[in-house]
Amino acid sequence: MIYTTIPNTSIKVSKICLGTMTFGQQNTENEAHEQLNFAVEKGINFIDTAEMYSIPGKKETQGSTEFFIGSWLKNKKREDIVVATKVTGPNEYFKYIRENLGFSKQVIHEALNKSLKRLQTDYVDVYQLHWPDRTTNFFGQRNYVHNPNEKWDDNFKEVIETLDSLVKEGKIRHYGVSNETSWGLMRHLTESKYNNLARCKTIQNSYSLLNRIFEINLAEVSMRENVGLLAYSPLGFGMLTGKYLNGNLPDNSRLKLFPAYVRYNSEQSHILTQKYADLAKELNISLTQLSLAFVNQQPFVTSTIIGATTLEQLKENIESVHVELSQETLQKINKIQELQPNPAP
Repeated sequence: MIYTTIPNTSIKVSKICLGTMTFGQQNTENEAHEQLNFAVEKGINFIDTAEMYSIPGKKETQGSTEFFIGSWLKNKKREDIVVATKVTGPNEYFKYIRENLGFSKQVIHEALNKSLKRLQTDYVDVYQLHWPDRTTNFFGQRNYVHNPNEKWDDNFKEVIETLDSLVKEGKIRHYGVSNETSWGLMRHLTESKYNNLARCKTIQNSYSLLNRIFEINLAEVSMRENVGLLAYSPLGFGMLTGKYLNGNLPDNSRLKLFPAYVRYNSEQSHILTQKYADLAKELNISLTQLSLAFVNQQPFVTSTIIGATTLEQLKENIESVHVELSQETLQKINKIQELQPNPAP
């Protein structure tokens, strides 16, 4: 395994992070423990989860992922495992988690305490805001459209003060953001700097061969401000494994089980995926290896979050860390991308 350090911390994390959102629906508790044990055996020490998981979010399974991790974590040496989780952002659909989903002090404290209980731990290494509590473009929205009637009061300072207090209490070691924009990330950094508060260390956004929007603005912020990307969906919900090519829709696949998740299932995504598959064949590697190696090699990526439903899938995903793409290959990837930039924002 290759290890990196979360920027501006002493925390060493595996370049591959185990994503766990399948724990609770696609994977049972025993299967979750098998994945966790296998990942640790292969050198992974970084686990990412969220209070709203498993996916798709629903009342009956909310918190199940953290619960499964907690029943495993209680028998492990806690300091050897880096755990990241998230507090749910505002969305009418998730009212079953709590009535008020804004990032008030009360909400953040309540959410974190419940996560700690499910995870059976006294602290979280990286606590993340799952998505902004203001109206902006994320989750498949390519462009920002301003809403002059938006009911949102600028609360960056108050939110960071709450997170700062949790750092001082020892309940979280660091905080990060997720599905955030360049403006939002810079606001976090600015408020922290001028108010002497805990600094945002990571940003967890989607990043893959089908979605390189991070490179447009956020990559510069990441590099110049030293905030590490935790790249999620590096395989585009399984699209970049190639299993959906030629009209295939395998049983038990995510797109078969959850047809509403169409972010990576556009015609343009299929066209580019086929071209990347052809390139992978030319290189004598799998499309999965090509896709993950591309993400792993980016200088702004601290860790690549991979998820799997079987140990076979997990093994291939982890082994991608040892695949290195040449500059010539990266140039070929860029030429393919130019045909249809970012078909799955």
